[in-house]
Amino acid sequence: MSSELWILMLTAASLGTVHTLLGPDHYLPFVAMAKARGWSTPRTIGITLACGLGHVASSIVLGSIGIALGVGLGQLEGIEATRGDWAAWAFLLFGSAYLIWAIWKLSTNKHSHSHEVPKNRSLTPWVLFLIFVLGPCEPLIPLLMFPAAQHSLAGIIAVSSVFAISTLLTMVAAVLTLHYGTNLLKVNHLHKYTHAIAGATVTLSGALILLGL
Repeated sequence: MSSELWILMLTAASLGTVHTLLGPDHYLPFVAMAKARGWSTPRTIGITLACGLGHVASSIVLGSIGIALGVGLGQLEGIEATRGDWAAWAFLLFGSAYLIWAIWKLSTNKHSHSHEVPKNRSLTPWVLFLIFVLGPCEPLIPLLMFPAAQHSLAGIIAVSSVFAISTLLTMVAAVLTLHYGTNLLKVNHLHKYTHAIAGATVTLSGALILLGL
């Protein structure tokens, strides 16, 4: 393996971590929804991993097809930008709808405690998964996959795998840190507002993406 490929792999690990930490939409929605829906820790980790895998895999598939067909980098970046807008609006719409539902529940005195929610019938994990599949990994194709393509197919696989693993591990670490951190806070008086907070958090995530943050 050449030194250039090793550098790309180290870059992939760094970008996966930084890209995730700088995007609060990669972890805040899971923390908020886990609290609101009463998800167990294993379920929260599973949903986070599934969404993260869909998030990374969609960009890997797009980049691989583009490279194989000789599609220009500019075109692929345009597609990724469009996907990013779709994901942002999906976050915004889903979060707003969830927030409105939570406020309605509060206004009718049907307190939205987690035990009142039929968790096994919830579509929330599937909605989050679809949103994350829409969302692009912006640095993956231009900064990693295209340079790796200059080496070999194995190089693309290696760089993409490192980026994916780094992203998934960082997502899980951030979610667990915030999840356990919020458990340490004495906020029992806010328990009935968890659904409203979750909706506001998802809505804010979409807004931050649209603002380019």
